[in-house]
Amino acid sequence: MESRLMGLPSTFTTGQARLASLSSRDLADLAADEKIHELSRGVYRQASAPETAHLDLLAVCIRAPHAVICDESALALHELIDDIPTAVHIAVPRGRHRPSISYPPVVIAQYSPDTFTVGIEGFQAAPGESVPIYSAARSVVDAMRHRGRIGETLALSALGRYLRRSDHSKITELQRVAHKLGALSLIRPVIEAVLA
Repeated sequence: MESRLMGLPSTFTTGQARLASLSSRDLADLAADEKIHELSRGVYRQASAPETAHLDLLAVCIRAPHAVICDESALALHELIDDIPTAVHIAVPRGRHRPSISYPPVVIAQYSPDTFTVGIEGFQAAPGESVPIYSAARSVVDAMRHRGRIGETLALSALGRYLRRSDHSKITELQRVAHKLGALSLIRPVIEAVLA
């Protein structure tokens, strides 16, 4: 049984385990022996896998493979806010299935399919395990666009921190993303005020 477990990735699903000839009973026995840990319904992590502080991100992104880490979770991972989110914030394209995840806690935003892919990059949640996340520039623009939901203070703080630690190319990237998302007129005056 353990030899079949070794053929699986560090974080895996019940479906992947089944393909490796591990039954539900096998998974229960492995969990009882503390060889694996259940992160979320149907998502497991091998006990021998490298430690990470981002188990919730891995669990959510495996359960919702078409989702992208966004909003407060992305801002925190990019170190643009000091707050530690109490839930994993993800975005899915409007019109696609909204994942139903009871644990870990999840906040789901729906974005237009036309702009959903703007600014997606990878974040290494654990060695060899990457999850999709919106770039720092996209995260700041989204915070400003959705400051009614996220909070004006948090959005302005994230923008200010981004601008203070950015060079000209990063500010140009912020404006490019804002233009693609139709938010340049919202962002430009704030950029000018912060940089004045």
